[in-house]
Amino acid sequence: MHVHDSARRSGTRVTLLTEGTYPHSHGGVSVWCDQLVTGMPDLDFEVVAVTGTGREALAWDVPSHVRRVVSVPMWGAPPPGRPPRGRSERHLAEAYESFLAALLDPRAESGFAPALYTMARAAADGVLSPFLRGDRAITVLAALWNRPGLTVREARPTLHDALTATALLEHALRPLATPPPEHGVAHAVSGGVAVLPGLAALDRHGVPLLLTEHGVYLRERYLGYRTAPYRWPVKALILGFFRLLAEETYRRAALITPGNRYNRLWEEQGGAAPAAIRTVYNGVDPGAFPPAGPEPESPTLSWAGRVDPIKDLESLIRAFALVRDRLPAARLRLFGGTPRGGEAYRQRCEKLAADLGHADAVTFEGRVDDIKDAYAAGNVVMLSSISEGFPFTLIEAMSCGRATVSTDVGGVREAVGDTGLVVPPRDPARMAAAALELLADPARRRAMGEAARARVIEQFTLRQTVETFRSIYLELSAHGRIRTPQPRTAPVGAQVGAVAGTGSLAG
Repeated sequence: MHVHDSARRSGTRVTLLTEGTYPHSHGGVSVWCDQLVTGMPDLDFEVVAVTGTGREALAWDVPSHVRRVVSVPMWGAPPPGRPPRGRSERHLAEAYESFLAALLDPRAESGFAPALYTMARAAADGVLSPFLRGDRAITVLAALWNRPGLTVREARPTLHDALTATALLEHALRPLATPPPEHGVAHAVSGGVAVLPGLAALDRHGVPLLLTEHGVYLRERYLGYRTAPYRWPVKALILGFFRLLAEETYRRAALITPGNRYNRLWEEQGGAAPAAIRTVYNGVDPGAFPPAGPEPESPTLSWAGRVDPIKDLESLIRAFALVRDRLPAARLRLFGGTPRGGEAYRQRCEKLAADLGHADAVTFEGRVDDIKDAYAAGNVVMLSSISEGFPFTLIEAMSCGRATVSTDVGGVREAVGDTGLVVPPRDPARMAAAALELLADPARRRAMGEAARARVIEQFTLRQTVETFRSIYLELSAHGRIRTPQPRTAPVGAQVGAVAGTGSLAG
C-alpha cells in the first residue's frame, strides 16, 4: 500500500495551530504551512489561526482539503460569555490565584498546569474572559504580588501595573475559548499562545500534540520585552507565563520537531525529553528556485524578508554604508512587505539611510511578484536577523546559486555550512567586511553559489520535508505517539546558555 493510500484510508486529520502567519499573512512560516498543506492533498486539514483583530483577509488560496479555517482574534472583540457567579467564581478565582502564584514564585510553579487546565474549562464555558475583565481578577493579582517574600514586591507594583498585566493575560489566554480539536493530530507551528488549543485538546480529548518551532518563541519574547513599555512587575508576570507555558508544552508534546539543532538546545533546557525531539529541516523545491543567472553589473547587495525589527535592517544599512565607502557604485536593494504596525520601523530605517548619506543607493522595493527576482538582484544576498529558525530566504537564495552573508543566529550555520559567510549579529563592521570580501572575488562567489545549490539539493528539499511530516502525522494519528524516536542529534554548540538570560504577544 502506498503511503498516500494509507493516509486517505486512515481519515487522518491535522489541525494546524498558527499565530500571526498562515493563512492570513505571508512570510517564511506561512510558506512552510502552505507547503505542508498543498503537499498532502490526501489528508484533511483544519487551521486554528491566532490573528490580530479577526478581520484579516486570507493571504493564501486555501485548498479544498483544508476543511475549515477558524480565526482567533487576540485584539478584537472579546469572546462571548458572562462572568461566573457564586461557587463557580470562587473556584475560578482560586485557580487563577494558583496560576499567578506559579508565574511569580518558583516555589509555586507546580500549580501552573492544573490551574491552566481549570481555566481552559472555564474558557470553554464562556466565563474566563469576562472574569479576567472584572474587578475580582485585579484584586487577586494586587493582593498576590504584594505578599512578603516575593521578589517582584521590591519593584513596588501599582494598581496600574495590575490592570496592565491582567489585560495582557486576558488577551494571551483568549485562544482557550476556541473549541479545541477532538480527534486527529494538533500541530502547533510555533510555541506560545497558538499552542493553547492544542494543550486543551490533549487534556480533554487525548489529541496528540506535535510542536514545530521555527524560531524560539520564548527567546523572542525575552528579546521583545527588553524594550517593551511596561514596568518590571508586568514584564516579570508575562515572561513567567511564557516560560511556564513553554515548559508545559515541551513536557506534554508527543513529538517536537525543531527546524534546527539550535532550537533543540532551548527545548531541552526548557524540559523537553531528548527522545521526544526530532530535527526536521525546512525544504525548498530546487526546480522552483533554479540558478539565478547573470549577476548585476553594479556591485549590489540584496535582502528579502518582512520589514521587522527582528530582521535588524538598521545593522544592514550601517554595514552597507561601510561598503559604499569602499565601493561608491554599490547598491542595497531590500525586497519585502511591511506588516501592519511596522510602518514606523521602516521609516526609521529610511531615515537612517538618509542620515548616513545613502538614501540614493538604499531602495525599499516592497513585495516582489517572484521572490527569485530578489535573489537575482544581488551579487551577494544578505541576512541580518537577530533571531531566526531555519530561514527560507537563505535556502532559497542558496538554491538560486547566490553567495550569501548571514548572521550567526538559529539554524543559519546548519543551513550554510561552508557555502557562505557567517558573521555575528548586530555587527555592521564584520558584516561589511564579509560583503566586501565576496564582492571583490567573482570566482569565489560563483564557486560558493554552486556549492550552495548542491547543498540544498542534497539536504534541504521540500519533498524530504513533506514526506517526513506525512509519516509523523500517520503515526501520531494511529498511536498518539512516535514509537521509534530518532537518535539524539549532537548539539552544535553551547550558545543557549549565552542568550538564555537575555530578555509581544503574537509573533
